[in-house]
Amino acid sequence: MRIGLLTEGGYPYATGESRLWCDRLVRGLGQHEFDVYALSRSAEQEERGWIALPPQVQLVRTAPLWAPDDDGLTYGRRERRRFAAHFTDLAAAICGDGEDFAQGLYGLAELALEFGGLCAALRSEAAIRILESACRAPGASRTVQAARIPDLLGFAGLLERALRPLSLSDWYDENGLGAVDLCHATSGGSAALPGLLAKRFFGVPLLVTEYGVQLRAQYLDLAAGQVPAPVRALITSFHRRLAAEVYEQAAVVTPGNTHARRWQEKCGADRAKLRTVYPGMEAGRFAAVGDAEEPGEPDTLVWVGRIDPSKDLIALLHAFAEVRKEEPEARLRIVGAPAQGPEGAAYLSHCRALAAQLFPDEAADQHAVGSNPVTFEEIGGPETPDLAAAYASGAVVVLSSVVEGFPISLVEAMFCGRATVSTDVGAVVEVIGGTGLVVPPRNPRALADACVSLLRDPERRGRLGAAARARALELFTVEQNLVAFNGIYLDVISRCPVRRDGAGAQLFANPAELFVSAPLPAGTHAPPLWAVVPQGGTGGHNTPAAAEGADV
Repeated sequence: MRIGLLTEGGYPYATGESRLWCDRLVRGLGQHEFDVYALSRSAEQEERGWIALPPQVQLVRTAPLWAPDDDGLTYGRRERRRFAAHFTDLAAAICGDGEDFAQGLYGLAELALEFGGLCAALRSEAAIRILESACRAPGASRTVQAARIPDLLGFAGLLERALRPLSLSDWYDENGLGAVDLCHATSGGSAALPGLLAKRFFGVPLLVTEYGVQLRAQYLDLAAGQVPAPVRALITSFHRRLAAEVYEQAAVVTPGNTHARRWQEKCGADRAKLRTVYPGMEAGRFAAVGDAEEPGEPDTLVWVGRIDPSKDLIALLHAFAEVRKEEPEARLRIVGAPAQGPEGAAYLSHCRALAAQLFPDEAADQHAVGSNPVTFEEIGGPETPDLAAAYASGAVVVLSSVVEGFPISLVEAMFCGRATVSTDVGAVVEVIGGTGLVVPPRNPRALADACVSLLRDPERRGRLGAAARARALELFTVEQNLVAFNGIYLDVISRCPVRRDGAGAQLFANPAELFVSAPLPAGTHAPPLWAVVPQGGTGGHNTPAAAEGADV
């Protein structure tokens, strides 16, 4: 099977989101061929290059979302009228109650495919006038009606970048996405746009995977940034309608957890299309810790992650101050690097200052393990050379977040057989499944009480840790992820085969029947010629194991 893998800000680049699980997916499903269509988010990401690609990656095409783009083409009178009609439909749907979002979107895509020039048109004076008219039309919200020309210019720039995939005409031909059997978008939003067009132009089925719901990420980014309210309302409306169209056209949508699934349902996803597939994580590097008889330092709490305000280390430090009143020998190891940018560094400095304030009689050196009850460390240091060593150093792993998607650090702790105390956010309860303690977020007292109860009860810690490890090995490994996606690939392609001109329905690049390599027993009939995989063909996906995957 030939898969078109659609990514944004990740694979095959060496930095960014989803690169690890995409690489594991591609390498683990070597019986299939992969064409990668990647959108990059920054010049720095492109400068750092790609990771090494396995041989099953047949083709890579990339395009930037971050750089200004203009192919230098201008529309004639007829094309300008077409653009105005389609963009009016799109703008009316974004600004008010218009129902022609899909018609406008695909109309712009067809115009770009035929003539190009869409990037300049979306930033043109004509586009701004259409947006202004749509904002003033009946049905528009008060926030949208308040938009002024600078707001419309800002929104037009954001919209053009989000719609940049519509202008990538070299992606949409018989040697590109028109040649694949299935498009797999690794997120919603702009990454899924090529999949929408491949279905529209060539009938290629679309699979959408969201381990972090793209619409939710947009909401959080806009809320954190200094974006004017009218611009925020407009771009949010666009992404909401795009998400609804993606879910409508997708053959299958695979959320990474129930938390993401609820978001997708609220955005219009059909429950019948939703199939939860948990992220696959490497369990092997934590095997030594999970198998070890030593349970870690019995009085030590460990926190692991990226240090930023969403992790609420302030509440954790206040909770630990209460823990020390009950357990004077308790220690807290905070392992992780600050989020990128000045805000991350400032937050880490604030946490260090608070730790010094809460424990004024302790040694002032925040770096040395053993001197202060709270230590701040990074992976790669002498005490924590790797993640496994971080989890091995304590008896209880703590998560104190106020915002969380899929809690990777909790799964890692579960692989290590550690008891956990977590806040009830995101997919935490679903991941823990009764193998750890869960408390309300922003409640230092409850967090402290849960930590104390586990520090005082080593037998309970052992039972919870063993149950947590068994659960993680059953649900969250790379192997279960690969089996799930292989089965989904086979299921989608069997239900939605691509019908190419003059060829009818073609399920696979090679027939699905097995290649007969040994002489047939006497009295049996030879299979028809079309049931034999040609010598030298790529028949890896026709193995019995792959066929069984369809029933998983």
